[in-house]
Amino acid sequence: MGNRTQAQRDAITVEIGYALVTAAFLAAALFCLVAAPVLVFDLSGPAARALLIAAATAACLGFTTRVVRVLWRFGANTTGRPSGPGRTSPDA
Repeated sequence: MGNRTQAQRDAITVEIGYALVTAAFLAAALFCLVAAPVLVFDLSGPAARALLIAAATAACLGFTTRVVRVLWRFGANTTGRPSGPGRTSPDA
């Protein structure tokens, strides 16, 4: 693990917060998008249940995928490689 500076710990905390907040918005949007036909078409019974299960599944998968992608990219950018196009890494 090694010793981390306060700035590095703060950056990790901010990145985790960003990942969780954006993942929550994505999950809510996915749930609403998939579950919308239940309200729009006034569905009930097995069709409504199946759509709500699909909506919950899509929301969970979207949330997990977003968190993993954001944190994976953050980890990749802290390994000393350039963090984006046009940026250069200092010569060692």
